[in-house]
Amino acid sequence: MSKAIKHLLVLTTCPGSITAKQIAQDLVANDVAACVNIIPGLTSYFKWSNKVDSDDELLLLIKTTSDCYPKVEKRIKSLHPYELPEIIAVPIKEGFADYLRWIENSTK
Repeated sequence: MSKAIKHLLVLTTCPGSITAKQIAQDLVANDVAACVNIIPGLTSYFKWSNKVDSDDELLLLIKTTSDCYPKVEKRIKSLHPYELPEIIAVPIKEGFADYLRWIENSTK
């Protein structure tokens, strides 16, 4: 029997630092994320309205739990300026036990 995934790394991109910081602050302040890293300097290429486009973006790495994921998604969607924001959750299968416990204790 497989072990249920408790911890997630959620990824989203933002068009600028103001939006990225606003989302990060909101998620941590509302106890739905234990930590959010903001990584600047990305260039994303994508297809939108049948044409290839690109944008400079920032990547947010959001550490949370499976139980908090619906709240994380809802808050990102409410704060994000994009019509279709990238919100992807990757399961954390293994990690430093004390850190994973901290994620659990820092979220609700």
